[in-house]
Amino acid sequence: MKKWIVCLAGCWTGCLLVAIPSRAQDLGRVRATIDTLCSPGMYGRGYVKEGEKIAARYLARRFAAIGLHAFGTASGEPYFQPFSLDVNTFPRPIRLKIDKKTLVTGQDYLLNAISRKGRGTGKVRRLDTLILTDESARQRFLQSKTKDQVVVYEQKHYARLVELPPDLLNKMHEAKALIELQNSNKLTASLSPSQLSHPLFEVKAAGFNPNAQRVKFRAYARLIAGYSTQNVIGYVRGTAEPDSFVVISAHYDHLGTLGRAYFPGANDNASGISMLLELAHHFAAHPPRYSVAFVAFGAEEAGLVGSKFYVEHPLFPLRQIRFLINLDLVGTGDDGLMVVNGTAMTPEFDRLSRINQQNGYFPTLSKRANAPNSDHFYFAIRGVRSVFLYTLGGIKAYHDVDDRPETLPLTKYKEVFGLLRQFIE
Repeated sequence: MKKWIVCLAGCWTGCLLVAIPSRAQDLGRVRATIDTLCSPGMYGRGYVKEGEKIAARYLARRFAAIGLHAFGTASGEPYFQPFSLDVNTFPRPIRLKIDKKTLVTGQDYLLNAISRKGRGTGKVRRLDTLILTDESARQRFLQSKTKDQVVVYEQKHYARLVELPPDLLNKMHEAKALIELQNSNKLTASLSPSQLSHPLFEVKAAGFNPNAQRVKFRAYARLIAGYSTQNVIGYVRGTAEPDSFVVISAHYDHLGTLGRAYFPGANDNASGISMLLELAHHFAAHPPRYSVAFVAFGAEEAGLVGSKFYVEHPLFPLRQIRFLINLDLVGTGDDGLMVVNGTAMTPEFDRLSRINQQNGYFPTLSKRANAPNSDHFYFAIRGVRSVFLYTLGGIKAYHDVDDRPETLPLTKYKEVFGLLRQFIE
C-alpha cells in the first residue's frame, strides 16, 4: 500500500505524541491509525515476522502518549499481559498451478489454515460423489491409487465427507494434496492451532476448469508451539470510584500472511482498535466517575485466546467490572448497529436505545443473544455484564485480502463514538 511510509511516520512520530482533548474523535487521526495497523510492515498483525508484536508495541506507545496508566506485569513491558498459543503459519511463497494457469493467492484460492507443507505435481482426481451413498463406489475408491493424485471435491459435500468411514478418509488423505472447490465467490481465511497430513487448497469453483488434468503446487507451513504473544492494557483512573471499571475492549490481531499475500484487517479489527484509542483520548482528557480500562486483546482470530487468558488471569477482580463493551467490525453502519448479548442486558440496551433515539445515530439498534463470536464471550459466561457491538451493512470484505483501509467507509463512525461516549458518561 503506497500510503504506508507516510502513515507510519505521521502516526509514530507526530500524532502519536499529541493527545487532543475533544468531545468528538479526530477522523484524520482515525484514518492514520487504521492505515498504520493495516500497513504491509504489520504483516497482517499475525504470527509471521511477529506482525502482532509490531502492532502491540505500536499500541503500547499510543497508550503511553495518551497518558493511560499501566497495571504493570512481569513481562518488562508495563502495558503487556503475556500469554502463549500454538498456531500454524505460512511464511514462504505458495504456488498453485492448474494445467498452464497459475492462480493468485488470496484472489483465486487460499491454503486452508490446517494445511501441512508439501510440493509436487499430481493428476487431477475428481471425487466421485457416489462414494457418499453407494457401497460398490466406495470399494472401487478404496482399491484405487491416490498417492500420486490431487483429489478435488466440492465444499458443499464436505459435511458428508467427514462422516465417511475412516478407511475412506484415509484413502482420500493419501493424495498429494486436496482441492476443495468453493461454491461461493467468497474466500474466507482462518487460523489453526494444528496441521493435517497434507496441503488443502480452497479454490473458487468458478475459476476451476472442470476438464483440468494436472496440478502443480508448493506450500510451506510451520506449526509454532508455544508462540509468545500478549494483550495490551491501560486505564484512566476514575474521579469518584476508581476501583470500579468500565472496560472497552477490541482485538488488535488479525490473520497475518499467506505466502506473499497478507490480510490487512481494516474493518476486522483496525476499526475497533481505532475506536478504542479515540475513546481513550477522550476519557484521558475527561475522566468519568468510574475508571475506564482499555484492553486490546491478542489472538482473537485464533479462537478468543487472549480474552480467555485474561478472564483466567485478570489484572483486577472481575467483580469490579461494572460493564464491558467489546468493539469489533465498527467501520460501516449503513443498516444500523448490532448489540450481541443485548437480549440479556436489558437495562443497558434500553439506555443505549434511548441515547440512539434522542440523537438519531442509527436507523436501527438491534440485539441478539450471546455468542462466542468475539472477546466479550468469556466475560459474559463468567457473569460480567458485557456486550459486543458491530455495525451492519456496507462493505462485505471479511477475513480476506480485500478488507483494506481505502475501501473502509467509516459510515457511522462518529455515531458509534457519540453513542459510546454518552453511554459511558
